[in-house]
Amino acid sequence: MELIAYYSRAGENYFSGELRRIKEGNTEIVAKEIQRTTNADMFKIEQSRPYSEDYNTCIKEAQDDLHNNARPELSNMPENIEKYDTIYLGYPNYWGTMPMAVFTFLEAFNFSGKIIRPFCIHEGSGTGRSEEDIKKSCPSAEVRTALVVKGGSAENSYEAVRNWIQTSEVYK
Repeated sequence: MELIAYYSRAGENYFSGELRRIKEGNTEIVAKEIQRTTNADMFKIEQSRPYSEDYNTCIKEAQDDLHNNARPELSNMPENIEKYDTIYLGYPNYWGTMPMAVFTFLEAFNFSGKIIRPFCIHEGSGTGRSEEDIKKSCPSAEVRTALVVKGGSAENSYEAVRNWIQTSEVYK
């Protein structure tokens, strides 16, 4: 079985030099494309105290959490992940890695023997060091190469998602 666990943020977001308000976060858009292709279960990683909807305030809050190596409390968690062989892990690139809430999620479970397939949404900075951070947080998991989607292209990510999924050894 497969699980799509993702962190996504709506509100004011950055798109190629401008700020726009969006009702659905870019990572959630890509997560739904993955779900349409795989029929995997979905879980949204959400903080008990979400970051601000204002972009500049949000990035300051995220940077403070990173500098403090914070592990924000999550509003909910799956009971367990034992039944899942593959976890699609989605997140935006915050300051060169994942939002700290994703670390909270990863550290709550044993990923031994699981396949983690990251997908990272960015607006010009790629995955940063997030793949290495996942490997450090889940040393007994097999971490595959990430799907990297520019936020402004999330709504048109169907082909990229489909190609990424079909090229995986998981589906051979």
